[in-house]
Parts: sequence; structure tokens; C-alpha cells
Amino acid sequence: MSIPEERNLIPFPIRSRFEETQESHVHPLGPAFAAFDNKIDLAWERFRGNPVLDKTFYLASELADFSVLWHIMGLSRGLAGGSAQREAVRLSAALIAESGIVNGILKSLFHRDRPDHSEERPHELRQPVTSSFPSGHASAAFLAATLLSDRSKFKPLWYGLAGIVATSRIHVRIHHASDVIVGAGIGLTLGKIVKKLVSFK
Repeated sequence: MSIPEERNLIPFPIRSRFEETQESHVHPLGPAFAAFDNKIDLAWERFRGNPVLDKTFYLASELADFSVLWHIMGLSRGLAGGSAQREAVRLSAALIAESGIVNGILKSLFHRDRPDHSEERPHELRQPVTSSFPSGHASAAFLAATLLSDRSKFKPLWYGLAGIVATSRIHVRIHHASDVIVGAGIGLTLGKIVKKLVSFK
């Protein structure tokens, strides 16, 4: 009498919760970038808890939610009429497209947990549930800065404001440093593409 061969009734491997947790902490770009993020976070810790910096960065982060800050900036410039009005429309359309690319496509391709934050925050802030990589705030900020600085005398101001918004995401521990850097790069690239496609010169 032959013994029936044992069969695997489950056609796919079962991953333990530990394995899933470990996978979510793996950096999409590799361990070197994860180590870089840890170093930046530790170095930045000295600035957290400073009342002025906390208030500045939390406010910047909140105002830039859903690109509200950049839409307002574009609208205020558009009130001048003429080409400024067309530039405001271009900015709003570009921000909507950027959100679809970064928040809709890229974040679904790269799953990464947000930075750990067990302590109580000094100010209230919306906690996103999407992937941490890349940073949508940084992408939108540098896209907006690229377009707002077009034919503007205040180019350093726009990029400075974008830098504050992007850095705020590290300060408030909603993004890792590499999330912000990659997001900023995406925003700059998209901004240059939009300027080439839609020019008002």
C-alpha cells in the first residue's frame, strides 16, 4: 500500500507579519539611502523642540497640504491679469497633474512606512496614510517654485519658500530625508517640462 504524496494545498507562500513589517521598512532605493535617512533624522533632532522652528515648520507643512499655499500664491499673482492670469491657470493645472503622478502613481509603486513618531506633537497636523516615498509636499513645492519664479524678480524667495515647506516634512517626522530630496527632484523636473510645453514668452 503506497502512502499518498503530501501536497501543498496553498498555491502561494505565506508571509509572516514580521516579514511584511521588515519589507515595509526597506528603502525603495536600497539600504544606503535608509542609513542616510537615519543620519539626517538624528542630526535634525537638535532642532526639534525649538518653539520658533516648531511653529514655523508645522505651519508651513499645514499650509502646503493639498497644495493650498501654492494655489493661493498663483491666484494672487493672477489678479494682475494678462499673462499672469494664464500663468496662474498653468500652475493650478500643473499642481493637479503633479498630485496625480506623485500621490496616485508613484506612491502606489513604492511602499514605505512613515517615520516613527510616538511622542505627542507640539502642534496638530494631519497624518497621511499613503506611502512615505516620495514626498508630495516637496514635489509640489518645487514644481510651484519653478513656475512661480518664471519671469519673476523674486526667484530666490520662491525657492526659499519651497525649501522651507520641503524641510518641514523632515522636521515634523512625516517624511524621511530621501523622500523629500527625491520629491524635490521630481518637482523641479516636472516644472521644467511644463515650462517647455506651456510658455508665455
